[in-house]
Amino acid sequence: MTEPGPGTAETQDQPAISGRGAAEAPSAPRRTSLLVTLVLGGLTAVPPLSMDMYLPALPQVTAALHSPAATVQLTLTTCLAGMALGQMIVGPMSDKWGRRRPLLAGMVIYVLATALCVIASSAELLIAFRLLQGLAGAAGIVIARAVVRDLYDGVAMARFFSTLMLISGVAPVVAPLIGSQILQVTDWRGVFVVLTVVGVLLTLLVWRTLHETLPPARRHSGGLVEALRTMRDLLADRVFSGYLLVGAFGFAALFAYISASPFVVQEIYGASPQVFSLLFGLNSIGLVLVGQINGKVLVGRVGLDKVLGTGLALIAVAAAGLLLMSSGVFGTVGLVPVAAGLFVLMASMGLVMPSTNTLALLRTPHAAGSASALLGTSTFLLGSIASPLVGIAGERTAVPMAVVQLSCAVLALVSFLGMCRPWQRRGEDGNGSSAGERKTL
Repeated sequence: MTEPGPGTAETQDQPAISGRGAAEAPSAPRRTSLLVTLVLGGLTAVPPLSMDMYLPALPQVTAALHSPAATVQLTLTTCLAGMALGQMIVGPMSDKWGRRRPLLAGMVIYVLATALCVIASSAELLIAFRLLQGLAGAAGIVIARAVVRDLYDGVAMARFFSTLMLISGVAPVVAPLIGSQILQVTDWRGVFVVLTVVGVLLTLLVWRTLHETLPPARRHSGGLVEALRTMRDLLADRVFSGYLLVGAFGFAALFAYISASPFVVQEIYGASPQVFSLLFGLNSIGLVLVGQINGKVLVGRVGLDKVLGTGLALIAVAAAGLLLMSSGVFGTVGLVPVAAGLFVLMASMGLVMPSTNTLALLRTPHAAGSASALLGTSTFLLGSIASPLVGIAGERTAVPMAVVQLSCAVLALVSFLGMCRPWQRRGEDGNGSSAGERKTL
């Protein structure tokens, strides 16, 4: 068995989904330069940059804009909701017009929206600008994932997603640290100044280095009706929908941590912004390291579904432990055991996210943009729902965060076992590759 590389053509025998282009096979994967790989990683880093660099400033924004914490948390929720809605728009656009033009347009609007956040004078204006920032930033997320599907297949795609996790995973490691250091010399507005500069640089790199990856022959010529029909057909595939829900619930558990952790770690356990940033960075390093173990060691040796199931089980165990600790079952616990539980939960995402994306996109070579949009929209939509739920009981208890995380983990496991049913899918190997594709590996 030889591994398919970036320059190796592959055949594929995936389940057919009705709609224009359903019988079209992906073009032969092309080699990507290191710079293009970094650019794709940068595009996937837009969400953690937009979210995590801003996290240490949440208590300061609450005081500066004279708004309650629940209102300020909506600046996270609306940005996430914007990223969900934006992907539904940009994904089908990229299937029709190619990847490059929608991506450049989205990045330009992202830069403008981020600059507007700098001058926001009220929580309501900041919420509105963050919504626009999310809508535009969605272009980078959905198109980067579609470009990977254009260029790679099978095991190679799983490994490339793990590589992207290494690149994009640096963002949540350094973003809170950068954010906390920015707060040492300026206020929360300086965070958005830095994000604006990052957006400008990334837009220039996309314009100079990222060429079109979807040839005209594989583009969809239809309008809104055909785009909706394609999405309907994708959702009618039970297995694809199962992986979609697994990824969505997994991300919701992750975002419950992202949204609640500034208040849990700083307000409940009394940690400084710098300590919070350090812990957040360690958790992100755990996610990156596990993702690399997955890509370099497990992929090709252990079935993707087995890896995914293990990751989901670990998330459920960690969330259950957090709920027991936060509800007082073990008495009064300090920051260290809670931080350990959060570390396990975050690190396990390194098994779940690359596997989910790969297994879902393997089934959709004819509509990578629309499939990527559905995957991204579902994750950000459920994440935006999870965000306000973690603060429903106030800022002095971590129980809501743990309840949301455990509920999401259980629902992800139920979706995996009830809809994906990997043990029933004959003709596929343990790595999520079909029998036809296995001949080329």
